[in-house]
Amino acid sequence: MPKTNAPDDVGKTDAKKQEAPAKPGGDLGKDAFLKLLVAQLKYQDPMKPMDNSEFLAQTAQFTTVEKLSDLATMEQSLLTAQLQLGASNLIGKTVAYTDQDGKEQSGVVSAAAFSGTSPTLRVGDKDVALSAVKEVRAPAS
Repeated sequence: MPKTNAPDDVGKTDAKKQEAPAKPGGDLGKDAFLKLLVAQLKYQDPMKPMDNSEFLAQTAQFTTVEKLSDLATMEQSLLTAQLQLGASNLIGKTVAYTDQDGKEQSGVVSAAAFSGTSPTLRVGDKDVALSAVKEVRAPAS
């Protein structure tokens, strides 16, 4: 068999040379993963083809990561909904909180706003982050 002058790194990828489109946040998307996998298959050494079990392992690993990412997204949505529900349930109740100056304050919650990652409560004439609330008391009868 004739000897070839093929480089030793055939089938290997160089991240600097081959950049796949990434999702925001630096994560590879499904399309980018499939493009990389096709490129790996296309440029593999014909004398040492990719093992089927290796191919299946990579596919299974990507599927697992994708499902974990979906699960994290759903968990974040659930947490947001729980925070919003909790903040809504505080309307009409007296809360004690620490203000921006570190002083303990209290007042009756008149409204809850949902913008950003944490709900904001309207206590008197101040906006208070839900995370600043230290105590909740039933409304005075």
